[in-house]
Amino acid sequence: MESKSRVFLLLFFTFCTSFALLVGASLASAWESAECQGCHGEAAMVGNDLVVNAEVFATTPHAEMGCPSCHMVSNSHPDGEPVKKLGCPMCHSKAAEEYSGGIHAEIAACIDCHDPHSALGAASVSGYAMNQMCTNCHAPDTTAKSHAEWLPWLPQTEVHLGTVPCVTCHTNSKEMAITWYISNYKVPDGEFTPVSYEELAERANNGEVPQIIDTNNNGRISINELSTFNTADEYRKLHLAGMMIPEEFSHDFAMPENRWDCTFCHASGPDALQTSFVAFPEADGTLQRLPVEEGAVLDALYATPNFYVIGATRNPILNWIGGIILVGGLLMPLGHGTLRLLTMKNRRH
Repeated sequence: MESKSRVFLLLFFTFCTSFALLVGASLASAWESAECQGCHGEAAMVGNDLVVNAEVFATTPHAEMGCPSCHMVSNSHPDGEPVKKLGCPMCHSKAAEEYSGGIHAEIAACIDCHDPHSALGAASVSGYAMNQMCTNCHAPDTTAKSHAEWLPWLPQTEVHLGTVPCVTCHTNSKEMAITWYISNYKVPDGEFTPVSYEELAERANNGEVPQIIDTNNNGRISINELSTFNTADEYRKLHLAGMMIPEEFSHDFAMPENRWDCTFCHASGPDALQTSFVAFPEADGTLQRLPVEEGAVLDALYATPNFYVIGATRNPILNWIGGIILVGGLLMPLGHGTLRLLTMKNRRH
């Protein structure tokens, strides 16, 4: 009995010690990050190149790790001892391996596209923001012109570039899904521009922004809720602009063979068009995605009237109408020919 008590006390002591160390490490990391921000939060202290926006950084996954996780800060800093940086491959080894074999590896480093102090998770970044990283080097006008000239089989080039992020075609990214953004429609440019959080919050009448569409506030959006949003007079100037975005990203930047095939997107009900989300902007600049009822993308009349994929989008009513037209078109000549055969003798007299 005494032996069991000792074992219990030993386990209890070990647990308490481990818990204290974890809490202490967490507090130390938070304290050190706060210390860093004391200088790096002001451009007057460290200059524009080294300033970090604390509010933006707080929204990133890196903020949970703390500054010391990536920066080896010595006790003598800031008295002249340089800060040692840990490379991105320390955590992102798979992405680094893929990227190292691509055409961009000798041209740009990770931080040329991803600022670690503002980098968000893939689900928190819009397709428009993804393309903005590419436009830092690839000017939109030049890109549209080159795609139209080099890819003559790609009709409506600007429409494709506006609905498909670069990484969807130019990497081996997988698991495609449609993400919708509440947008304004620019006339006569014909472009969709995402609506800001402030404007949507005002329209929500101090309620939660997602409730503009998710009226029952259950965290999922149905086809009926999409239809209600699309037909409501108060939202008639708002549109749902969709983009096909990978759920699993790759950094190899080598265009796979299947991306040259139109059926990758334009097929009869591909899996990518069964899954979709609506992305709502948050006050901190991130996005909150809510899942949409499966197959909503295929309902072009009621659910997603501003998104149409030739050869893939379907609507039950139009299917029935098309079927009736097709059957009627076949029955007319068959019926006419049958009647002529049956009345052949009468017509001879």
